[in-house]
Amino acid sequence: MAASAARSAARRLLLPWSARLVRAPTAAQRRVHVGTGKLSVSKAATEIILNVPETRVSPLENGLQVASEDSGLSTCTVGLWIDAGSRYENEKNNGTAHFLEHMAFKGTKKRSQLDLELEIENMGAHLNAYTSREQTVYYAKAFSKDLPRAVEILADIIQNSTLGEAEIERERGVILREMQEVETNLQEVVFDYLHATAYQNTALGRTILGPTENIKSINRNDLVEYITTHYKGPRMVLAAAGGVSHDELLDLAKCHFGNLPSAPEEGLPPLPPCSFTGSEIRIRDDKMPLAHLAIAVEAAGWSDPDTIPLMVANTLIGNWDRSFGGGVNLSSKLAQIACHGNLCHSFQSFNTCYTDTGLWGLYMVCEPSTIQDMVHFVQREWIRLCTSVTENEVARAKNLLKTNMLLQLDGSTPICEDIGRQMLCYKRRIPIPELEARIEAIDAQTIREICTKYICDKHPAVAAVGPIEQLPEYNRICSGMHWLRE
Repeated sequence: MAASAARSAARRLLLPWSARLVRAPTAAQRRVHVGTGKLSVSKAATEIILNVPETRVSPLENGLQVASEDSGLSTCTVGLWIDAGSRYENEKNNGTAHFLEHMAFKGTKKRSQLDLELEIENMGAHLNAYTSREQTVYYAKAFSKDLPRAVEILADIIQNSTLGEAEIERERGVILREMQEVETNLQEVVFDYLHATAYQNTALGRTILGPTENIKSINRNDLVEYITTHYKGPRMVLAAAGGVSHDELLDLAKCHFGNLPSAPEEGLPPLPPCSFTGSEIRIRDDKMPLAHLAIAVEAAGWSDPDTIPLMVANTLIGNWDRSFGGGVNLSSKLAQIACHGNLCHSFQSFNTCYTDTGLWGLYMVCEPSTIQDMVHFVQREWIRLCTSVTENEVARAKNLLKTNMLLQLDGSTPICEDIGRQMLCYKRRIPIPELEARIEAIDAQTIREICTKYICDKHPAVAAVGPIEQLPEYNRICSGMHWLRE
């Protein structure tokens, strides 16, 4: 339920599934080895893909989507993915979505908080939730035999929370303490600043938790208004994975979520537009031992066809930490340079996607004396992706990206999360062969063209905290985004 965990999850390697990909192959097509150049899939990989259970999808009359993957396990994960996060808030109610997530566990009309906690514990289950900038998620992990109870509990906390005044007041203190904890996590702080400067005066520029003054003033009416405005059938997906019967899940959804309101005649509130601004935020504190900074350019939204090449480029940059062995022998050129030159303590590339925009860049932790050199080599490596990245490098990055994709789908919870997120973003779950084909179609020329489009001559967003006296001036950083064309 911690917002810091939610934001870390949001920045994980969330693979962008393009809604404009080729149609999924039929079962008959998947049984043969297709040798069409770069779109070929190895026989071994094809056999593995054939063992992936089907994702079944069924809509309810109110617009809610029911999606599941049955892998025959004795456990399952079931959750409600809601297309409503902090991006749908304004300055006055910023923090409401996260506050509401906390209140969902404080009792319903038929269960007190104690009753809810005891029931979950007695089932041997886990109940959790998180809020991101575009989504709110409530999910439960339980034995497969307890799927009906898990769905009923989720329906109860979503639709029947009492939102008692005493519980609201008590939860204010909890959230304010959570905000203090987040402020000690410098990576979280830097990414909040990065969003604030990149998306100035827009919903994506605000934090998920909201400002302190809002937390102190949010009341029951604010929470109820958020629910009645955004918790509608067309904005929800009931997703499940593990030992789950889709027909049973569909019946449970009809029973417990069938009365959720559908979209009103005037339609659902539109997604607030958020424009990117190249700019910077610097918080200098020479008492801190290390400098924490992030630099990013505007990237593509989830369904943009450029997102897959940007993910390959992100993998090419990679990540590195001093605790890694063999730094000078890693495939990432930037890792080799950072290790050999002792330029930083760690760096982490990221590609954070939203519906219509994104941030592609690097987060780094440096000694005060090495900031300037580190920024120089980061930008030099970015320009190299635009000009001279090789086929061997791209092939290696594609393999690593596909491996990460499959490793992240290990267990019912990440699979359930993958289903829920994709259903909200694309209204379907993209089959693995489809993504494999899209990744395989990328070559070095594609990477050079896409990186040139998003990196060259762009003004980046920069956020830096700590002893940053040696951080180059913003205009100088912008000049590092250029290269001389013949």
